Amino acid sequence: MATTIRFGGYQGDKSVHTRAADVFCSAVRRQLGDRVNIIFERNIVADGQQAADLLTRTETGDLDGCYFSSSYLTQRVPDLGLFDQHFVIPDRAHGYALLDGGVGARLAVEVANRTGFKVLAYWDNGLRHLSSARGPILRPSDCAGLKIRTLANEQHQRVFRALGFEPLTIDVRDLPEAVASLRVDAQENPLTNIYNFALHTTHRHITLTTHLLGVALVLFNQRSVDAWPEAVRQAVFSALGEASIEQRRMAQQDDQICSAAIQAEGGVVHRLSPVQRAEFIAATRLVVEAMRSDFSAEFIHLFESDIARVSV
Repeated sequence: MATTIRFGGYQGDKSVHTRAADVFCSAVRRQLGDRVNIIFERNIVADGQQAADLLTRTETGDLDGCYFSSSYLTQRVPDLGLFDQHFVIPDRAHGYALLDGGVGARLAVEVANRTGFKVLAYWDNGLRHLSSARGPILRPSDCAGLKIRTLANEQHQRVFRALGFEPLTIDVRDLPEAVASLRVDAQENPLTNIYNFALHTTHRHITLTTHLLGVALVLFNQRSVDAWPEAVRQAVFSALGEASIEQRRMAQQDDQICSAAIQAEGGVVHRLSPVQRAEFIAATRLVVEAMRSDFSAEFIHLFESDIARVSV
């Protein structure tokens, strides 16, 4: 009897997540043939659901798996807040070292202990930048009084308040309308989302702040994984390894493609000078230090050790 696996997503066909999920599904089918029936709900937002419904549906078992931003689980798994420390992880190489090292292993254990999920992979959710309809944002003083859409994450909101923004939480389903109607003056996202959600058509100014490396957890229902035959589990693990390599490659490539496309369609991409970026770091330092105080000394040591492996 075939094992049925239901996987869900919330983005369109051009998304690196959607394309990576296609790689995953194809790899599972290639390995298991008619022993598996894998169903991919590509974009639940297009069906009128909220993106965050993926978490509920996966944890309750309506879906077996999904991808989702780690920031949405930090209240339940505080250690995931490591990736919500703005201006701390300087680039993808350092971020990947954390995810693929001791930090990633510890986070997977914490998620399993505190939720009904298993983390089976970490995907690149993009280097996050600012966009604005009110002119370029090149220093903290440019943020004063602007309404900014943020994720449903209190740590993010504290950082943006420190910069002078007024944060608003808006589900990704409603983000394009909020931007197009000027309900928000600014928002923050990776370039791939800014372009694929057509945010750049209203928010003409994009500032490459690189304030965070977003992490997308590939989450599966613990009971589902435990119930699968061993051959299915191993095929899923192998297929996610294949898909994750491709997802990270596509994420990096997509930055270049989307930057060029945004500019070709009238958007303006601003790059911060070292002095300008230092102003943002200084304005948010106290908030970020307060975030770090929530982590144990052991976890911070693990974080610093993984970072050091790349920096030497």
